[in-house]
Amino acid sequence: MIAIDSSSWIAFFSDREPLGDDTALVESALADHQACLPPVVLTELLSDPGMPRNVGVLLSQLPLLDPDPAFWERAGRLRAKLLARRHRARLADTLVAQSCIDHDVRLVTRDDDFRHFARVGRLRLAL
Repeated sequence: MIAIDSSSWIAFFSDREPLGDDTALVESALADHQACLPPVVLTELLSDPGMPRNVGVLLSQLPLLDPDPAFWERAGRLRAKLLARRHRARLADTLVAQSCIDHDVRLVTRDDDFRHFARVGRLRLAL
């Protein structure tokens, strides 16, 4: 399985974003039925009022990386580690990273902020 961040989904579905290695991985993961979503990514994407219905249906059918009860505590500790090192650690990014860490799946993303989660928190990036 491979998790896909909002930034790569947006590029994949956009006519204006340049294609890249991440969008090729999205296409491959979809074709191989290996794509999955951290729940916060599904929430972010479905929050777009302009989301085409067929895209929403596709996203809603993908497996979710559901959290266990201790998820929130681990996410808080992970974010604290990054903030203590003066790294940017947005809450949504922290939740995406912790979901991937917990389920031991790689993350496809265009967002450079995730490199800090990889160094500090054992997040595995696909690129």
